[in-house]
Amino acid sequence: MTSLPLVDPELRPLLDAWPTVMLTAESLAALRARALPLPPAPDGGVDLERHRIAGPSGAPDVSLHIYRPRDTSGSLGCIYHIHGGGYVGGAAKELEVVHRPLAAALNCVIVSVDYRLAPETVFPGAIEDCYAGLVWTVTNADDLGIDVTRIGVMGESAGGGLAAALALMSRDRGGPALAFQHLTYPMIDDRTCVGEPHAHAGEFIWTPHNNRFGWTALLGHEPGGDTVSPYAAAARATDLAGLPPTFIMTGALDLFVDEDIDYARRLIGAGVPTELHVHPGAFHGFDLLPGPGVADRAQAMRIEALRRALR
Repeated sequence: MTSLPLVDPELRPLLDAWPTVMLTAESLAALRARALPLPPAPDGGVDLERHRIAGPSGAPDVSLHIYRPRDTSGSLGCIYHIHGGGYVGGAAKELEVVHRPLAAALNCVIVSVDYRLAPETVFPGAIEDCYAGLVWTVTNADDLGIDVTRIGVMGESAGGGLAAALALMSRDRGGPALAFQHLTYPMIDDRTCVGEPHAHAGEFIWTPHNNRFGWTALLGHEPGGDTVSPYAAAARATDLAGLPPTFIMTGALDLFVDEDIDYARRLIGAGVPTELHVHPGAFHGFDLLPGPGVADRAQAMRIEALRRALR
C-alpha cells in the first residue's frame, strides 16, 4: 500500500526534486552533500556575522551564524535556531537563504548554531553544543543587540528535537529563560523506531529505516530502551511543566505525526500554552520549497506565530 494518493497534488513535484533515499553508513556522505535547488540568498538588508565560541568543556569550538537587520537600533527579539538533518546531516550555512528574509520580515536577530553531527559524535555532544551557544548568546546579548526577555528556540526535524531538548535542559539547569519554543515536525521520540506509526506515515523523505539510522547514530546504541535521556529524546521527559509557550507544526503523512501530537497533548496537560497544526496531505519537509498552497499556508502560520512570540 502507498500513501501517494493522500499526498497533496501540489506537493508531488517536491518528491521528484527530493527523492527518498535509504540512509546507510555508506550513503551518509552523499546525503550530506545533497542540496535542494534553492535560489541564491538575497542580502535583504541583513548582516551576517560568524563567530567561533568556546564549546563544552573538552570539546571543540562551536560555530554560530548571526543575522541582524541592518537598519535597526535598540534591542531586538532573537530566534536561536537549530538546523535539521536527522542528527547526522545539515549545517547552519545551508539556511542563509531562509534566515536572511526571516530576520528582515520579523525584525529580529537569528542565531543559528552548528552542532557536532552523529555518528562521529554521539549524545550528549550535539545538545551540549547547542546549550553552549545559547548561554553565549544570552551572555553577549547586549553586544549583539538582543533583548534577553525575547529569546526563543526554533528547529525543524532533528533541529526541532534539539530545540525541545534544549528547552528542557535550560529549564532543568536554571539556564536562560526562553520566551518560546517553535518546533516544526520535531524528531523527539526514539521509541517511534520500535512502535508502529499510523499506516500512512513515513513513506516519503524520512522513513522508518532512516529514523532508526538517525537515532542509532545519535545515541550510539539501538533506540527504544529504558535509559534514553530526555535531553536526547524530549518525549522521554516525564515533567513538561514550566516549559515556554510552544508552537508545533507537522504533516499528516510525516513519520513524526503521532509523537508530535502526543507531545503537544502532554504539553497542554502540563499547563504549557501550546499551538498545534497538522497539515493534511503533507509529508516530512513539505514546506521547504514555496509554491504549493499547503506549504505557503504553513509558512504563513509559522511566521505569524513567531511574530506573536517575539513581541
